[in-house]
Amino acid sequence: MYEQNTQSNYDDIFKRLVKAAYNGDVEQEINKIHQEGNETADKYALYASGGGDPNQVVFKVKDCAGDCVQKTGEDCEASCLFNAVVRDMEGNVVIKHNNCSGCGKCVEVCKNYSLVDKKEFVPIIKLLKDRKQPVFAIVAPAFIGQYAPEITPGKLRAAFKRLGFYGMVEVALFADILTLKEALEFDRLVTKEDHFMLTSMCCPIWFSMVKRVYKDLVPHISPSVSPMVACGRGIKFLHPGAKVVFVGPCIAKKAEAKEEDIKDAVDAVLTFKEVDQIFGVVGIDPAKMSEDPSEHSSTAGRIYARTGGVSKAISDTLNRLWPERKIKIRAIQADGPKDCKEVLKEALEGKIDANFLEGMGCPGGCVGGPRSVADVETGTKRVNEYGSEAESLTPVDNEHVMDLLKHLGIADIHEFLDSEKAAMFIRDFM
Repeated sequence: MYEQNTQSNYDDIFKRLVKAAYNGDVEQEINKIHQEGNETADKYALYASGGGDPNQVVFKVKDCAGDCVQKTGEDCEASCLFNAVVRDMEGNVVIKHNNCSGCGKCVEVCKNYSLVDKKEFVPIIKLLKDRKQPVFAIVAPAFIGQYAPEITPGKLRAAFKRLGFYGMVEVALFADILTLKEALEFDRLVTKEDHFMLTSMCCPIWFSMVKRVYKDLVPHISPSVSPMVACGRGIKFLHPGAKVVFVGPCIAKKAEAKEEDIKDAVDAVLTFKEVDQIFGVVGIDPAKMSEDPSEHSSTAGRIYARTGGVSKAISDTLNRLWPERKIKIRAIQADGPKDCKEVLKEALEGKIDANFLEGMGCPGGCVGGPRSVADVETGTKRVNEYGSEAESLTPVDNEHVMDLLKHLGIADIHEFLDSEKAAMFIRDFM
């Protein structure tokens, strides 16, 4: 039963466990799966329920002789950016976890579904049902347009609350905050025409490439956390004891959330596809929910979801802060893994003219993430439309951002360069 169409069975097992967890009988359902399946089904149940090594994201479920390469032309070993996937003498996949960044590229191309990424929602359900502490859903800027066109941010927020979440916060609001910080960092770091800066914020694949392969570029990375981490820390600062669940388009964020120096920020990560499955299992149709509006982000934060969005956001903000600044942002965007490698290699060799380097591990940016629901074109179009609907172009003119900063202990934007006052937004890469 479970040797055929194994991906749908992994998803089916996840949905069965979600339903069982809301009904309070998840252990009984796991036992039932064990009785009707085999070793593969047991492993699916383990990882679909959030089990396995707590520090790992990607797991091997069964042996694979590599026949998928002949059928599809896609190879998990070749897809790995960090040489973490190899094959033994019999051709079976072996994951070298010391090399694995958790980016999930191998899972994305594995058509035999011998490799899976852990699903983290089932353990959260108990917290949602108990309602003893607030649990927030924080949604990546790419969320807009992922589901039906009539599902507004307000309706999606209401749907998350129906699941048991205390509230839904757009990470774009904290992307606004980090846009201010990055503009200040650029002003501090790029003072000559030959200086350049790498943004560290959004994409964990881009950051992992620099940290693991192109280490000589680390001094050029801006010392900022990602918007996901900033949002998680901000919520926990304002709501002590709260739990935070990030919702986004990629597997790599599951790995980022487990990194030692930032694992305080986010307690679980869900993908857009997983959320779509969850709504279906529990019978929630976001399109039929009442509006629960609370959208305060600017254009800058909203367009982070697509390639070039970060560069434009920070450039617009820099120009708003210092319109007479002589050295403007000259940005280059790396779009996809191959492009990221080429841009970083050229930066090492001193062959780029740009002074601001933005990298996206997925073609199109976050809207092209492997666990998106909408296609890249639809996602990009909707992100741009949503950006144009914002009341302010940059966070400089966004009164909600300025008010939020005061509540977070930052009275003036220049305090972003104060390592003590802005500690929750700073990451040391050296």
